[in-house]
Amino acid sequence: MFTFNHRGSFDKLESFLERMQKLDIAKAVSAYAQEGVFALSAATPRDSGLASSSWDYEVHQNGSKVRIIWTNDNVETGFPVAIMLQYGYGTGTGGYVQGKDYINPAIKPIFDRIADGVWKVVTSA
Repeated sequence: MFTFNHRGSFDKLESFLERMQKLDIAKAVSAYAQEGVFALSAATPRDSGLASSSWDYEVHQNGSKVRIIWTNDNVETGFPVAIMLQYGYGTGTGGYVQGKDYINPAIKPIFDRIADGVWKVVTSA
């Protein structure tokens, strides 16, 4: 058998939960998403500069889940240039150009700031 006794009210808990429902995490995340665009642009190896200037982002919210998608619309012969630079690619003459991991180091500090920023938004509500 289980018994639960309570005295007082749940006013503070109810107030906190109401504030949590009103939070717009997607809005808070959008500023960090733009920082990610700047970081990726600065880190992208430059030849013509087109790949570095082609970064953008989308923020999608589905219920309580928020997702950031960073995009780069610079495409050559049907293949995204940002991916070629990251992972490497074969040349038309049988050679191979080694990729350089520039995306992960550029975006890691942004992920850390997102986690800290969202935590502050949630805990200050």
